[in-house]
Amino acid sequence: MALSLLVVSISFYLKEYISPDSDLYATLSLVSVAGVVVMVIAFSLGLGAMSWIIMSEILPINIKGLAGSFATLANWFFSWLVTLTANLLLDWSSGGTFTIYTAVCVFTAGFVAIWVPETKGKTLEEIQQFFR
Repeated sequence: MALSLLVVSISFYLKEYISPDSDLYATLSLVSVAGVVVMVIAFSLGLGAMSWIIMSEILPINIKGLAGSFATLANWFFSWLVTLTANLLLDWSSGGTFTIYTAVCVFTAGFVAIWVPETKGKTLEEIQQFFR
């Protein structure tokens, strides 16, 4: 996701210095669209479902209902927040908007690498012991 967003941000920065009549401008426009499509695919295959996967593997059964509701609320809230602010940010700077999104993706990848435990082959008790 971060790499595709970086490609989009670079293409927007480059488009500021190129004439709209040139072939390179049209190519950069296609690169921007392709980068966004790759980001959406990467999100769908990875980070998009992460809250539900983590919830199902980490939480005990007695709180899964409440935690699932909270995870869904948080997911939709942040989706709404990104949608709400995207147009404001794009009016400010297209390249800057996607640079911010790239930084958030890099931060998220670091957070997941450091704080989200590996659950493959572990029991629920072993996973819960990780958080104590």
